[in-house]
Amino acid sequence: MRTLTYLVPICFLFFSACQSSSSGTETESQESETVEAPPQWMELVGNANGKNVVLVSGDEEYRSEEALPQLARILNTHHGMNCKVLFAQDPEKPGVVNPNYLHNIPGLESLADADLMILFTRFRALPDQQMQFIEDYLKSGKPVIGIRTSTHAFRFKDKEHAWRHYGNFYEGEEKPEWKDGFGRLVLGEKWISHHGHHKHQSTVGIVADGAAEHPIMTSISDGDIWGPTDVYGVRLPLPGDSQPLVLGQVTNRKGEFDQDDLNYGMRPTDDEVATKNSAKEDDEGNPNDPMMPVAWVKSYQVPGGSTGKTFAATIGASTDMQSEGTRRMYVNAVYWCLDLPVPENAKVDVVGKFDLTPYQFQDDEYWESRNLTVADIIALGN
Repeated sequence: MRTLTYLVPICFLFFSACQSSSSGTETESQESETVEAPPQWMELVGNANGKNVVLVSGDEEYRSEEALPQLARILNTHHGMNCKVLFAQDPEKPGVVNPNYLHNIPGLESLADADLMILFTRFRALPDQQMQFIEDYLKSGKPVIGIRTSTHAFRFKDKEHAWRHYGNFYEGEEKPEWKDGFGRLVLGEKWISHHGHHKHQSTVGIVADGAAEHPIMTSISDGDIWGPTDVYGVRLPLPGDSQPLVLGQVTNRKGEFDQDDLNYGMRPTDDEVATKNSAKEDDEGNPNDPMMPVAWVKSYQVPGGSTGKTFAATIGASTDMQSEGTRRMYVNAVYWCLDLPVPENAKVDVVGKFDLTPYQFQDDEYWESRNLTVADIIALGN
């Protein structure tokens, strides 16, 4: 019996140790199998009372996935705003940015709590639920900033599609108030044309007549705004209560065209004002007579919704954001849209690494091999 008395505790201890070891191994195995989901958007927390700004990227050409994160960092770091930047991505590869994927921008539900939407998309055909978040936001009458290709932000090729009226080529068959789509109704214009020679003539911002005292033009003078993107054509006059703020002076490139240069050989020091579109040598028209508005404000109201206000600008590619004046215009516009006093000389210094690439279309193979992730973009701000 004494032998048994000693054996029982020993066996119990051995069994307990085995159980503990087995349990520990199982826990470690479970922990090793838990993989944190990759971030699908960039979120920056500002001051306690900071406004909520949602920036929606998704264009194939003008690098909105570069421009909007930088604008968000400026608004967050220098102005204390809460910013969330959304990106186009294939749902099969969450967290991997793919501007060529037209059918998914996760995170649009955050528009429900947004004070401002900044939109920089091109020909998107988003699923119903994501479009509904945009529709609900617009019906609330909250402010909108539309950048460059947002004049043609959406395109639904199916003539029976429920959201077809948002598209750039909608002719107003069933909903005449939506003729020419989201661009015309909300921003003031749809896609019309390249007014200057693409990749050869740049844009110099000239303050429009009567606009010098507008809050968005605070501390901005002629020539402060420059971008290597060309001027877009618009129909004049712009509709309704639109007020042009900046005109785009079409300017010739002095140096040689360079396909590998960030600005294709154009420089802010180029000072030869164009008298013709260099792509149309036989065209007698002068692209600076008249100059096209490249930034304006207006009110908007979608059917069944409240009235809101819009700032739209057709300059704003990531390379356009090299210009301090371009960045200041957008920061001033954010303050104006949010009904906040515009700072006398808003701080618009670049934050973190502004990793720029030339504006151009890229094929699917490029994006697959580049494998740009939202986490990569977030890391640029550190």
